[in-house]
Amino acid sequence: MTGAALVSHAVLVVEDEYYVADDLRRELVKAGATVIGPAPSVERAMALIGSADRIDVAILDINLNGDMIFPVADLLRTRGVPIVFATGYDHKVIPPRFVDVVRCEKPVSPDTVWQAAAMLLRDTRP
Repeated sequence: MTGAALVSHAVLVVEDEYYVADDLRRELVKAGATVIGPAPSVERAMALIGSADRIDVAILDINLNGDMIFPVADLLRTRGVPIVFATGYDHKVIPPRFVDVVRCEKPVSPDTVWQAAAMLLRDTRP
């Protein structure tokens, strides 16, 4: 799959580790995406969701400085936004309502994460 799948798409990135977030942001921009964030906290993610004109896909770390991302994931779900979890957490930590969410296990390359996001965009097109 090429980066063309992300061209002109708005991608929300929620990640509290600065270098991980910055690497992912750079790779997404190289792939042609418009990056929303990165947001380092649940509060900032909620604010970005509230102010964004559109979000086509979201890449979410599960634990943000001790706060779990699930309220953000719930809000994105109500808006029909596909989600990728980029996390070091085992699948057992993820609530059953998110069993269908793609999970990229850390350490993971930014390339792998954006490819998962691109796959979701491809799969959700009408």
